[in-house]
Amino acid sequence: MIIKSADFFQSNISVDKLPAPNMAEYAFIGRSNVGKSSLINMLTQRKQLAKTSATPGKTITINHFIINSNWYLVDLPGYGFAKRSQKERELWRKMLKDYLCKRKNLICTFVLIDIRLRPQKIDLDFINQLGEDGIPFVLVFTKSDKISKKQAETNVAIYKNTLLETWEELPEIFITSSESKTGREELLSFIEENNKLFYQQQEESPI
Repeated sequence: MIIKSADFFQSNISVDKLPAPNMAEYAFIGRSNVGKSSLINMLTQRKQLAKTSATPGKTITINHFIINSNWYLVDLPGYGFAKRSQKERELWRKMLKDYLCKRKNLICTFVLIDIRLRPQKIDLDFINQLGEDGIPFVLVFTKSDKISKKQAETNVAIYKNTLLETWEELPEIFITSSESKTGREELLSFIEENNKLFYQQQEESPI
């Protein structure tokens, strides 16, 4: 897939006010400071499309970007808001739950995992919740340029083995680096293939 255009479309905190669900949509989420904004910018080749920050948890809204006038890329708030109040955490938790469970044009959720770390409970809990809610997702390991290829393979294997303790089938896995652009073509190809299926189905049975 060639990215010809990538533009900010809308920020919102209410699922009821999101754009009409007439285009394929892909959400990106992960623990704070996992490199989500950098990955989005790398995928779209727009350096400042998603705002990066040294302060974890900066994204507090559901941010829609329209790509190629054809599909939505959604930047979701990170989970694990260490510096946020309990009330704010609960509001965001409800907002995310509503979005993930009710957004009928959401094709897939990309769950970002820092490849340098061993499996973290907060990530595993979120992944398991997606499974319980029946929400399609894939795992996207970030920052692969920060460790050796051998260590990356080892860490991914550990993650797979951990998931297999409770999952019968593993989700699709991508390994990426915003610095080296590793995984960019694979992710965009995945989106392109799913877009074709979505629009074929939409022609047969419009949303």
